[in-house]
Amino acid sequence: MTDQRAAPVEPSVRPSLWPWAVAAAAFVALVGAAGFRSAPGVLIEPLHAEFGWSTATISSAVSVNLLLYGVISPFAAALMERLGMRRVVAGALVLVAAGSGLTVFMNATWQLVLLWGVLVGVGTGSMALAFVATVTGRWFVRRRGLVSGVLTAAQAAGGLIFLPVIASLAGSVGWRPASLVIAGAALLVVPIVLLLLREHPRDVGAVAHGAEPGQVAPSVQPTGGAARMAVTALRDAARTGTFWLLAGGFAICGASTVGLIGTHFVPAAHEHGMPATTAASLLAVIGLFDVAGTVVSGWLTDRWDPRFLLAVYYSLRGVSLLVLPVVLAPTATPPIWAFVIFYGLDWVATVPPTVALCRENFGDRGAIVFGWVFACHQIGSAIAASGAGLIHDLTGDYDGAWWSAGALCVLAAVLSVALRRVPAAGGRTMTVRS
Repeated sequence: MTDQRAAPVEPSVRPSLWPWAVAAAAFVALVGAAGFRSAPGVLIEPLHAEFGWSTATISSAVSVNLLLYGVISPFAAALMERLGMRRVVAGALVLVAAGSGLTVFMNATWQLVLLWGVLVGVGTGSMALAFVATVTGRWFVRRRGLVSGVLTAAQAAGGLIFLPVIASLAGSVGWRPASLVIAGAALLVVPIVLLLLREHPRDVGAVAHGAEPGQVAPSVQPTGGAARMAVTALRDAARTGTFWLLAGGFAICGASTVGLIGTHFVPAAHEHGMPATTAASLLAVIGLFDVAGTVVSGWLTDRWDPRFLLAVYYSLRGVSLLVLPVVLAPTATPPIWAFVIFYGLDWVATVPPTVALCRENFGDRGAIVFGWVFACHQIGSAIAASGAGLIHDLTGDYDGAWWSAGALCVLAAVLSVALRRVPAAGGRTMTVRS
């Protein structure tokens, strides 16, 4: 009897545009996710003015958002292996739209936590950096580091694009229209994802960019639930020293960026006499240079040992944090501008080398393992955010926080050097049982 199953599409021998189309769709989704995730920050004051809720109460929703943004990442990566990227990302965008759009009807703080905290947190977390690792791992062999850098830069670009618009709308026509704009923007991205975001090159008769025409990735259908797959990946990865070195370094990365500078730079600069608006503008400029630095880091990751790059990045960041107490001043002096540019170029330059090392050491489960490494990044961010506040309350300034973070960055450089690389021929595949 003749086998009626459809034969696999023969891979094309010509270069395909599909990898770049998939990367473009991922870039649009990541830009939106970053903007949607950061939007609650500019709505704190309007919500306080209308409902009388305290800043701490409103911030609790933001905290839930940030925590879920990190914790959901490995589970989303596992779900992408089981259900596919298109379904997961499209569903995540619908969650963001629901979380933002339904806020116009809320009248209690628990609704704020549920909508902005849980729904938007889960939605944006499903499009976090583990998504970058999944796209680049499936669709790119050559220029994988560069594409990782560009997609990571989308995280910074999203805030730069959306925050001024959301802040302007919230100040002119109110926070409700601003929330509806976010919901509408999330829904507009869904057709792009459904049209262009394909699962594997073999699905469209292509190969990954830089792969040989006959080099088709094997089709492995995962079994078991996505949650079990994510937990099993963590269990197996945690048995290796490589995972703990990567997780420890990335936790310090989160502590020395989002948790410390992202949370405390503006109040620290204000204590030195700088207007808060000026300090906030400098923080935005850090984000601008972050885009350039991350793209260049991706390009370098394709050419240099990622362990060496991480060691350099963490060392330079540590030096910049150690000198920050000296350069802070009432005005934006040249030394402060030097810090902003130098630190901005290094902000998330660590992501492409870390993604590369996860893929190299953990093979086809590299994206899920990176999701757990990224979760450690967010835990480090949370610890630093509260720890720096505690240091300030105990000592009266932030100097101890800057010095502690600088010392931790030196430790992260040491952890990076201690990493061992696997042979370049494709990397080891970590077996994940389900």
